[in-house]
Amino acid sequence: MQPIQSVAWSADGSAVTILDQRCLPSREVYRELRTVDDVCSAITTLSVRGAPAIGVTAAMGLSLALSDDAQELTTARQSLRIAADQLRATRPTAVNLAWALDRVLRRSDAATNVSGLRRVLRDEASRILAEDRAMCRRIGEHGASLIDQGSRILTHCNTGALATAGIGTALAAIYVAKSQGKRLEVYADETRPLLQGSRLTAWELDRSGIQVTVLVDGAAAALMRSGRVDLCIVGADRIAANGDVANKIGTYSLAVAAYYHGIPFYVAAPWSTFDPSTPSGGKITIEERSADEIRRGFGAQTAPDEARIFNPAFDVTPSELITAIISDRGIHRPPYDFRHLIP
Repeated sequence: MQPIQSVAWSADGSAVTILDQRCLPSREVYRELRTVDDVCSAITTLSVRGAPAIGVTAAMGLSLALSDDAQELTTARQSLRIAADQLRATRPTAVNLAWALDRVLRRSDAATNVSGLRRVLRDEASRILAEDRAMCRRIGEHGASLIDQGSRILTHCNTGALATAGIGTALAAIYVAKSQGKRLEVYADETRPLLQGSRLTAWELDRSGIQVTVLVDGAAAALMRSGRVDLCIVGADRIAANGDVANKIGTYSLAVAAYYHGIPFYVAAPWSTFDPSTPSGGKITIEERSADEIRRGFGAQTAPDEARIFNPAFDVTPSELITAIISDRGIHRPPYDFRHLIP
């Protein structure tokens, strides 16, 4: 079976190819993004999602900002900055997005002509793509050391190949553990309102031959109380300097339930998700999404038009609820202090 590639260069190198996650699990649809507007739309509509995948896609998309006839370097740089601002505004919570754009922009400063600028944009984006794949593998290797034979694992949202350019973050630990011959069972929260757990995580795990059970988010605490969960592993969209973690809405309640039941709660994320400039979770901007995702989820009306809607895409889990944070650089345990993090 071919490995999942959520984002890649198109065959001719002129576009960014993504696996449109809105169509899963019923259809595998690949789209070519040929303009910065295409990339912005893909990120905003969650055609591509997951903090690492968003960062990689944005970095690659920035190379599409220069028109074919661009010849003047100053004008090209202006176009690049405008495109970076457009991309940066698509998802405010995931730090990987800004990190990837800033990295490409810094490298582009060395270009002395438009041809060189094009080359730098493409090369740096390709490096970020390759590095993400390698980082996923290292996260998986570190995380697998925390998974015992026969472990029953509860996860939330999607943190696999669909959320990254490689094999994932939290799911990477599961994939590597399986490759080591460990027998596993995974419980995937449905992850309302957009069902990334049931649509994406269950699809990925089933495709990989890993036993998966989907449960509604509200059943997680009852599952823990029944004694059928050995550990929880989730991903992250931003990790503050004090170890507070912003992740898909519902993560906080999962962490509270795990803490109450004495179940280890792990967070897995690449180094680019750590944000030393944000002192704590209270300083993280939380994206609010459209009310229609609740009122008319997947086309059916599920709430009255007159009802007020609270639809944050993320919540913040305090560091004291987190047993350990798994990154490509190792396993980090409390007390957490990422203020002096070196990129």
